Amino acid sequence: MDLNLTVVVPARNEEDCLGACLQSLVSQSEEGWELGLDWELLVSDDGSTDRTREIARSFDAVTVIDPGAPPKGWTGKANAAWAAAKQSRGEWLLFSDADTVHEPGDLRRAIHEAEKHKVAMLSYSPRQIVTGFWQRALMPLVFSELALAYPPAKVSDPESRLAAANGQFLLVRRDAYLQIGGHEAVAQSMLEDVDLAYLIKRRKLGLRFRYAPDALSVRMYRSFGQMCEGWTKNLALLFGNTLITAAWKMLDIALLVGLPVLAWYFAGPLSLSTPWITARLVILLIWARTLWRFYRRVVQSNFSVADCLLSIFGLPLFVWLLWKSWFDHTVTKRVVWKGREYAGGGR
Repeated sequence: MDLNLTVVVPARNEEDCLGACLQSLVSQSEEGWELGLDWELLVSDDGSTDRTREIARSFDAVTVIDPGAPPKGWTGKANAAWAAAKQSRGEWLLFSDADTVHEPGDLRRAIHEAEKHKVAMLSYSPRQIVTGFWQRALMPLVFSELALAYPPAKVSDPESRLAAANGQFLLVRRDAYLQIGGHEAVAQSMLEDVDLAYLIKRRKLGLRFRYAPDALSVRMYRSFGQMCEGWTKNLALLFGNTLITAAWKMLDIALLVGLPVLAWYFAGPLSLSTPWITARLVILLIWARTLWRFYRRVVQSNFSVADCLLSIFGLPLFVWLLWKSWFDHTVTKRVVWKGREYAGGGR
């Protein structure tokens, strides 16, 4: 171990985004922080069948790792990350997804931030880039619920047992990573980032988690189908009360749609002396209160105002995905992601 940092990018069929990710990383090489001398960049090609390997090899300073097929019981990402980690030479390890784009200088700043706060693990929640109507409507809903379930201040509090991390940017000190068993300890998990954070916190090694639009951005999904498959894989694992969450969202739909219809039903002669007007006003006030409460939650997602406004149309899709995720993990115990089938029901 003679380097400050090893950046590991697990990649499976990422030809549409890997180039931008690697370019944003290699461009951070500069005097005093030279790629190959002070830090290294490894791409672990997880059985890609597209141009992922070719793109990675087109960058001279990038080392491509072949992790082999995942052993029985392992997820592909855990296998790819662990294979690269075993070949790494950095004091710090940064696991970053292939769909991320890093801001200049974010690698050095992240290490400085982790050392300043004396934590063994630092994880960032990137700025999310969304395109198309359904991404813009759904993603703020999901991330607002995540912000409420995993408040960064509480996650970063050593006195709290709550742990969370985002695998899109997961920086961990090498000795701490090996102490908790690395990705081998979470080999079967489809939420390996959260589980690694839990192991770090349980050992009291220090965890820091925050929203970091200053550090990087990410476009998680390229299509509607990919988005649905991704959240179906994760929602039941992220929220322990998946069906209760779905029920509350169904109540939101019922109130937001039903109250205006009820107010219209009570529309009577425009005379303030009639009880119909009073009932109508009360119903509309309840509807306005419901709408305000809904958007007050959604703004915690850190998405744009326009995307937050669209989120009301994403409620039915969110309910369906919550239910489907619960069903796949609990009933069929079968989850599909990137062409591989995994056993559901576990982390």
